[in-house]
Amino acid sequence: MCHVIVTCRSMLWTLLSIVAAFGELIAFMSADWLVGFPRIPEAKVGHHGTPEPYRPTLGIYGRCIKVTGHRRGILCGPYAVHFGEIASGFWQATSIFLAAGILLLCAVAFISVFTMCFQSIMKKSIFNVCGLLQGIAGLFLILGLMLYPAGWGSDKVLAYCGPDASPYKLGLCSLGWAFYTAIGGTVLTFICAVFSAQAEIATSSDKVQEEIEEGKSLICLL
Repeated sequence: MCHVIVTCRSMLWTLLSIVAAFGELIAFMSADWLVGFPRIPEAKVGHHGTPEPYRPTLGIYGRCIKVTGHRRGILCGPYAVHFGEIASGFWQATSIFLAAGILLLCAVAFISVFTMCFQSIMKKSIFNVCGLLQGIAGLFLILGLMLYPAGWGSDKVLAYCGPDASPYKLGLCSLGWAFYTAIGGTVLTFICAVFSAQAEIATSSDKVQEEIEEGKSLICLL
């Protein structure tokens, strides 16, 4: 018989797990990791006046630039069509580690939805297994974020950040929201890994066992 067990701690863990996964995924796909120095776009033929300066953005594999005459003004898309075209070997390693971490987080987020009905798999607590996976994912994310600044000396970054840019030195660039989102998602991942133990305790408490013994199939506890 399937017992649907809902507790505040298990639901909070599920919600935070989903937020961490989506936050990291959105950050990875964004082109707002670096914000370049101000520049003036090329004027369209026959256009009068000087275009306003703008700051292009550069992501791990994508970028956003301003194109005069483009209907939306800002044109975003991947600059690297193939994996080998990513700006540097360090960013390629960053992509691998971040992708591995995000894949684990997405898997945990998917599984967490079903923890209301299934609390164990192969006689092991799903919460503990998911917490372990989140811890491993967090390590992958940390490795990716540590390697990312080492790629700031690549030719692609120099074009956006000026000749003073070098590994772990931004030059004329500044960090965009995607980088900070990735850091926040990494911190949240470790919080979820630790909090998974509390979710497991909440769903296996004495109160839950009493409700099960009473024959209830839907158990909701604060």
